[in-house]
Amino acid sequence: MAAIHLNLVIPCYDEEEVLHETSRQLLALLDDLQARGIASADSGMIFVDDGSRDKTWQLIESLSHADPRVHGIKLSRNRGHQNALLAGLLSARGEVLVSLDADLQDDIGAIPRMLDAYQDGADIVYGVRARRDTDSFFKRFTARAYYALLRRFGVDIVADHADFRLMSRRSLDALQDFREVNLFLRGIIPMLGFRTAIVTYDRLSRFAGESKYPLFKMMALAFDGIFSFSTVPLKWITLIGISLSLASIGFGLWALFVRLATDMAVPGWASTVIPMYFLGGLQLMALGIIGGYLSRIYSEAKQRPRFIIEKSI
Repeated sequence: MAAIHLNLVIPCYDEEEVLHETSRQLLALLDDLQARGIASADSGMIFVDDGSRDKTWQLIESLSHADPRVHGIKLSRNRGHQNALLAGLLSARGEVLVSLDADLQDDIGAIPRMLDAYQDGADIVYGVRARRDTDSFFKRFTARAYYALLRRFGVDIVADHADFRLMSRRSLDALQDFREVNLFLRGIIPMLGFRTAIVTYDRLSRFAGESKYPLFKMMALAFDGIFSFSTVPLKWITLIGISLSLASIGFGLWALFVRLATDMAVPGWASTVIPMYFLGGLQLMALGIIGGYLSRIYSEAKQRPRFIIEKSI
């Protein structure tokens, strides 16, 4: 079988501490794949600088000058991990692209197994964590609950998979037809419908620096996954409204019983305080869910570009 034209796509945001080591390990991997005849001589990697505030772009330029297999894209401003990743996927050449994070937590030793799955006929190969032993209890619990919630909402998603994946040129061409501004690639990729495979790996410790996905950003990405792929929360609002209507009838009957059959009733308390707080909280929750959908409709309607490339090398 002919050697594969492979390109690695690595989004970067303030990754100057780890970039040299990432490049060294990935170039060593390419050397090995090329020596074994798996990857072609024109294979390489592309770093996508997502508006970094440190010297990430300068390092990408120096790495590119040192080795022609290293390429780079600089976005005009920070657009977020998903948009930076999409910029790399839509800009990089190659028969096969493998996306991974710059922090070396994705085990690059799994890439040869991804290529084997591709040669066996898979157009998309997901890198899936074999276990989550290194995560805190809170992170393990919330991750499992989130995946279970998405499946409950009817979203087709691969559990314990982030953005470490292989995509063929055919699947990448299909990805270009998706025009969402509110990107959640983990939900979009399974919608492409091509043959897929899974490669498990152990997630490693971050080589250097700090995580660029704090709790707030993780929650924002989680809400994108729900609001972009499911209308179930809107249906739930209706069901909750019906349930509360029935519950209010029952509560009214109970309050009437207390008033007529006992001497424990406090005049006006039950009929004022409980419904006010309960219905007020419900209305705020419903408005928040509806607002989540409306804000995304607003973003999609403006049709602004998802990213702007300032430089490329």
